[in-house]
Amino acid sequence: MFEERGYKRTFYSAPQSVTSLIAAFLEPGITVAVFLLVTLWFDEPIARSDLTLCLLIFALTFPGRNRFGDRPLNAAVDISTSWVSLLAILALCGYATRSLGLFTAEILIWWMLITPALLWIAVFSGRKLLRHVAGLPDNQRTAVVVGAGGLGVKVSRAFEARGDVGLKFLGYFDDRTDDRVDDDAVGQRLGNLRQVAPYVREHGVHEVYITLPLGSQPRIVELLEQVQGTTASVYFVPDVFGISIIQGRLQDMNGVPVVGLCETPFTGTNRLIKRVSDVVLASLILAFITPVLLIIAIGVKLSSPGPVIFRQRRNGLDGEEIMVYKFRSMRAQDNGAVIHQATKDDPRTTPFGAFLRRSSLDELPQFVNVLQGRMSIVGPRPHAVAHNEQYRQLIKAYMVRHKVKPGITGWAQVNGHRGETDTIEKMQARVEYDLEYLRNWSLGLDLQIIARTVKLVFFDRNAY
Repeated sequence: MFEERGYKRTFYSAPQSVTSLIAAFLEPGITVAVFLLVTLWFDEPIARSDLTLCLLIFALTFPGRNRFGDRPLNAAVDISTSWVSLLAILALCGYATRSLGLFTAEILIWWMLITPALLWIAVFSGRKLLRHVAGLPDNQRTAVVVGAGGLGVKVSRAFEARGDVGLKFLGYFDDRTDDRVDDDAVGQRLGNLRQVAPYVREHGVHEVYITLPLGSQPRIVELLEQVQGTTASVYFVPDVFGISIIQGRLQDMNGVPVVGLCETPFTGTNRLIKRVSDVVLASLILAFITPVLLIIAIGVKLSSPGPVIFRQRRNGLDGEEIMVYKFRSMRAQDNGAVIHQATKDDPRTTPFGAFLRRSSLDELPQFVNVLQGRMSIVGPRPHAVAHNEQYRQLIKAYMVRHKVKPGITGWAQVNGHRGETDTIEKMQARVEYDLEYLRNWSLGLDLQIIARTVKLVFFDRNAY
């Protein structure tokens, strides 16, 4: 009808919740307020430099992350990680602009100590308040799930896990017999699909979640026609748990709803942020380590005959072949159709090369790859082309890791998955961490990985 009158149908994503709106301003608000209050506590005037810092802090922390649904310990870890990342960025900006001397050290120290503690208290108190409000009789909402399979059980368990939304699960509707539904759903069945609409009307159910497979489309259409005669909100839950979702999101393509299931996190402003951070950090690091590079180059040349830099073909963004640089650590190097991974006590490794590999100093030339745009500082580690051809056939979603540029270090490496991958299980574990990185990318996560990598360089004794 709308098309007949000349209106275009538009697909809208869900509106922002009140808690998300509060969370968006909570972190930047508390961070800025604490800085100003501590400045006044020490009887210091609020200068123009202080206001400039407040604007920078607000820009870096807005919108704040919604942590009200997190467990207290998880919220504390997340707040601490984000806070350290923010301080690192501010310190870098202060050093680059030579403005650190404009601020009183005592004020900064108290601000750095009070803010994360106050943030955690605010999140913990907000979590308690939300759960209390959700438990009030006037805020209780009821829900039923259509489909008593594995997906339906996942949805009902999600209700129970979110005690702050005030949603009470009543039961399942399904046409199948008990032996064909999930065991955990058998005792909570309320009826078949024809009984959904009458039950919803009779009991005043607020929300209906449909988890039937797409193969049941005629039944879904019939059910929707019946339920739309009630006042309940209706949600369809697609069964996508069998695939690896990367950056899943809803998009509007000229009025056509499109669900993204596998997409790079580096689009739009994220792509700009990632590239700028790579160029800035790689430039600073290269300027700082130039003497180290020269010393290592001389050591490689003196340790054994051959080139200083080893070039190897790897797969980069979108699977395209790139040339990756490393300091040569072996007497013989593989770069063909068959690649023999380096192993512990590998006889091909020179004594000086063993030191380079153990300390990861052989990877330093890859900062040049970062400036060239072939790699990123943080991302899935690039594997030899021959290994990619082997593992892409053995590991599900293996090539999804090439939705982003490969990195010098990555989430898998700082979680213990460095070095040789001599079994499918080891490579599978590495890929799972790589995919987790793609799902959860943020600039703060990149800085956390860089910091943990520096720690590993000096304290990890298992690298080779």
